[in-house]
This record gives sequence, C-alpha cells and structure tokens, in this order.
Amino acid sequence: MEYDLTVIIPVFNEEENLERVKNEMESFLKLAKKKSKVLFVNDGSQDNSLLIIKKICKETQGFTFISFDKNYGLSPAIKAGFDFADTKLVGYIDADLQTSPMDFNILLKYADEFQLVTGVRSNRKDSFTKNMSSKIANGIRRAFTHDGMDDTGCPLKIIHTEYAKRIPMFKGLHRFLPAMILLQNGKVKQIPVQHFERIAGKSKFHLWNRLLGPLSDCFAYLWMKKKYINYKVAEKKL
Repeated sequence: MEYDLTVIIPVFNEEENLERVKNEMESFLKLAKKKSKVLFVNDGSQDNSLLIIKKICKETQGFTFISFDKNYGLSPAIKAGFDFADTKLVGYIDADLQTSPMDFNILLKYADEFQLVTGVRSNRKDSFTKNMSSKIANGIRRAFTHDGMDDTGCPLKIIHTEYAKRIPMFKGLHRFLPAMILLQNGKVKQIPVQHFERIAGKSKFHLWNRLLGPLSDCFAYLWMKKKYINYKVAEKKL
C-alpha cells in the first residue's frame, strides 16, 4: 500500500497512554487528508510499552515500530524515525497526546508549499512554571537561530522527508527542527493547534533541562551552522 505520510511517535515508559494513542491515531488515519501510517520508536522503555506496541502493530493496519536497545533520548528517537521513514512526508507527535492527531490535517494544508509546518500550542494547559520556562527557552533559541518560531517545542510537526533525512544528529535536535530546515533553504510555517492536559504518565522534562539544555544546545547549533554543508546538483548522469 502506498503511503504519503509517516507519523513518528517516540515512546519512553508510556504504557498508560498507548491504548488511547492507538484509538486516536486510528481515528486520524481514517480521516487523514493524505494516506498515513504510524511509526512507533520505542526509546528503551522500562515498563510494558514495547509489549503493548507489538500487540498494536500486530493487530492494527498501518502501525509499525522500531525499538532501541536502550534509552537514548527524544532527539535520537525522532532522528531514527526520520531515517526509517519511506514516505514523502514525515510527521511527529508525542505519546502523551497533549496535542491532537486530528490537527495534522490543519498542517497538511500547507505541506506542499512549506518544507516544515509546525504547530503552536494555543491556550496551553501546562503549569505556570512549565509555560514560563518554555517561553524563556524559546526566547533564548530565537536569539541564536533567528528562526522566527514561537514554539519549537510543540510536538506536532510535518516535514518533507528528504529535508528531514539531511538533518545532522545531535542531542537537543528536536528544539531546532525549523532552524535546520532554514539552513537547507527550505520554507517553514507555524499554525495554531489545540493543547490538552497530560492525563496519564509522567513528563520527561523539568525546569532545568528546559532552560539549561536549550542554552547549551544553542552553542552547538552555532558551531554546526558554521560548518554546515549545503549544495544543489544542477546536472547529473548516473
């Protein structure tokens, strides 16, 4: 079966959320504006997440998975999803479902014109501390990257796969996806999307890794930007 979009779902200890993820993704797949499938990336979960993922993929069409040998972190999980995607477009959503898979259809309206379309979480349902740390982190990142994005941490994105596969891997990658597309002379757009409270499982981020992580990653980005190689082939005979 030909698919147009692969939705990557990184998973680390999300056993309480996965049945809901299955149900909501199934609903999206039926109504998706482009033929879509799901790719779970199990990031070395230590609970029953992998067993549940295997059961879902065995019983449900359009669900696939890869599983790491240990926990590597969110950025490697997203990068692995890019590497294994075989569709023209690749999407990303968190397993906590604080964003809605249905909002992929909003992003897909712009996916032909823009190489990355990202959500901006409107009316965020997070705590004051989480919202403020996220706002500060986004301000720090914008000062370094000048990407013009208000909410790069929003876990709802669609990217042209050929661009996603050219993104070099480094920790903190997920905070710089728009900037990495701009480095490739791609176009980016942000669209308001829904946001919901986390109703199961635990957040993997806290105050310090929302602030100190982005700051140190910005210096890594500046070094990489200086060394980044970008080219276009004018003619070829292979």
